Amino acid sequence: MSTTAPGAPAKVAGSAGLPSIARGGALNLAGAGISAIAGVLLVVVVTRALPQRDAGVFFALTSVFLLAEMVARLGTGTGLVYFIARLRSLGRTDRIRAFQRVALTPVVVLSLITCAVLVTWAPELARLVGGPGDQTRTAVVVLAVLLPVTTLSDTLLAATRGHATMVPTVVLDRVGRPLLQLGLVAVAVMAGSTAVLAGAWALPWAVSAALAWVWLLRLGRELHVGRHSAEAHPRAGADDDAAPWREFWSFTGPRAVNSLAQLALQRLDIILVTVLIGPAQAAVYTAATRFLVVGQLTSTAIATAAQPRLAEQLAVGDRASAKAVYQSATAWIVLLNWPLYLLCAVFADVVLAVFGNGYDAGRPVVLVLAGAMLVASGCGMVDMLLNMAGRTSWTLANSVVALAVMVGVDLVLIPRLGILGAGIGWAAAIIANNALPLTQLVVSMGLHPFGRATLRAGGLSAVCFGILPGAAALLLPDDLLAAAGAVLVGLTVFLTVSLRRREALGLPALSALRPNRRPAAPDAESHARHAAQPPSGGTR
Repeated sequence: MSTTAPGAPAKVAGSAGLPSIARGGALNLAGAGISAIAGVLLVVVVTRALPQRDAGVFFALTSVFLLAEMVARLGTGTGLVYFIARLRSLGRTDRIRAFQRVALTPVVVLSLITCAVLVTWAPELARLVGGPGDQTRTAVVVLAVLLPVTTLSDTLLAATRGHATMVPTVVLDRVGRPLLQLGLVAVAVMAGSTAVLAGAWALPWAVSAALAWVWLLRLGRELHVGRHSAEAHPRAGADDDAAPWREFWSFTGPRAVNSLAQLALQRLDIILVTVLIGPAQAAVYTAATRFLVVGQLTSTAIATAAQPRLAEQLAVGDRASAKAVYQSATAWIVLLNWPLYLLCAVFADVVLAVFGNGYDAGRPVVLVLAGAMLVASGCGMVDMLLNMAGRTSWTLANSVVALAVMVGVDLVLIPRLGILGAGIGWAAAIIANNALPLTQLVVSMGLHPFGRATLRAGGLSAVCFGILPGAAALLLPDDLLAAAGAVLVGLTVFLTVSLRRREALGLPALSALRPNRRPAAPDAESHARHAAQPPSGGTR
């Protein structure tokens, strides 16, 4: 990062940081692809090996576990990335360890408390999801015992991302853990025990927690060796010496609730389906929504890579560069996700057949959610952008509204329409959770994702993977050869246009894979000016 004259925003070198984001995004995308495939295969293994009722119980238990883990994590992931990236960009690396302690201490304490609560309430949770008594109670206890290491793993990996490296997240969370999870579940499912299956599913987080801790220590040592001494900069005032507790939690506090609301948007409907119409229907609903996970991982891969760079740009008020990153990243997300959602909608029956007999009942759910995800992908990483601008209270309000929409629609429609009602509820929440923050970004900061590259990416994807395969399916139904031919033609056109019009689609930055992990030190005047400021946006 270079420093301009006093009062002018510092510009981030390298085309708004797109080369380093492209490197992180490419690496993260590769990992996300592996994670998505492993996740889908895990669901296939469970749905094919277990009766629908038992599979539904397993999916409900894992949903409860992930919600509990999100409660214990307190939203510290975003806070760690925000503050570590910010401190690096402002040359105050001497404060990073303090912020890491501030984040980790409450997480460890609360995860142990949550573990005790789950163990105590194990019988009630077992009855809630409708599983066999002793076996399901044991599964709850096993998951509770492993919850603290799961929480610690995710928090430590977030801290490593603040150091502008995606390697630990990709290696441990995107590749290592999902593959180990799949292997252990494939073995454990033969035992026919929900408790053994739950343990096999959660155990890989213990491995990733240990390795993430070692990795973070190494990153800290490297930063300590290369950092500029804090004494080299003028002191900004007494606040610079203050404990970072208030500073960190005033930013992260709203994010804790927001993170829980975001996960509830993805998992609570599975629990509601289980409670309202039974675990067998929950298994069908889970299978019908698995394609969303693939697209969400892709979006998260791009957003996670862009997160530290956007934190740096918004910290120094460089909205022009932030807008360039936002629009380019959205174009990449559309190019990667729209083909998936369009093909899943056109060939929903084929997709659901992978999970076994009886799962084709989820076709209406696939159609509804595919449409909602097309809209969400076109909005880009709106929630993360608001967080990096310091508007965590806004994202909290948006998530609470979206969650209220989903729960309200689910309670009304699930008893009447079954899993289609749950799909409509989730789709309504997805639209609300993207339209609200997008409106706020446009009004408050003038940021929007609708650059020319985004619009071209959407049009190209719609023609190649929506119109062409859709026409083949309508004109020649049940003709697999015609369907495959249409997909092949669409893919050929898509790749040809992407290569020939790569400049117009915003793709050249993906080939510039040079990282930028070491920020330049700001000059003394710039440091004093920024050190005296609170985190950008605060909790307004």
